[in-house]
Amino acid sequence: MSKRPSRPPNPPASAWLKLREEAAGCQRCDLYKNATQTVFGDGNQRAKIMLVGEQPGDAEDLAGKPFVGPAGQLLRAALAEARIDLADVYVTNVVKHFKWEPRGKRRIHKRPTHAETVACRAWLDAEIAYVKPQAIVALGSTAANAIIGPSAKVTRDRAKAFQSPLASLVTLTVHPSSILRAPDSDARAKARADFVADLKSIAARVK
Repeated sequence: MSKRPSRPPNPPASAWLKLREEAAGCQRCDLYKNATQTVFGDGNQRAKIMLVGEQPGDAEDLAGKPFVGPAGQLLRAALAEARIDLADVYVTNVVKHFKWEPRGKRRIHKRPTHAETVACRAWLDAEIAYVKPQAIVALGSTAANAIIGPSAKVTRDRAKAFQSPLASLVTLTVHPSSILRAPDSDARAKARADFVADLKSIAARVK
């Protein structure tokens, strides 16, 4: 049996630190003006699976890390149920600054524009080039549009494989925040079960 070729090595750690430092001062669009900080990706820099969401939320903006709020807690629980080791995962977002609008004393998520996702794309491309994941999973429609293109539809194409130069497997599923927005407990339970099923299907295709 022939030996499977090894993955190419990562650039030196200093390159990763420089990338994060550059991203911390990003002013490619105006979102930095109302955000607390840049929220860069987090996780294993040699991860097999990269999960890409839309943008950081209120909790992430304050903490400086992605997926630490309610949606992130749900995501981690679903990954565990799907038997995906967090050591094999890197999480990030297409947009690195929190876009929001005030509602009383709360900061409410506002969807980024196409121009804002394009302005931020260089950071995602740099993360992909550094981590070299085997699988990239777009979480939700904004991430799917940025990574796969406008033809991808989350409800129709979830867990479907798309041809892409970015990774051996590029696919999509729902954003965990959509599960939290389900109208009742039964709907949330079904949405969560479907999400876990997607993750299991994706994990089965990652060597």
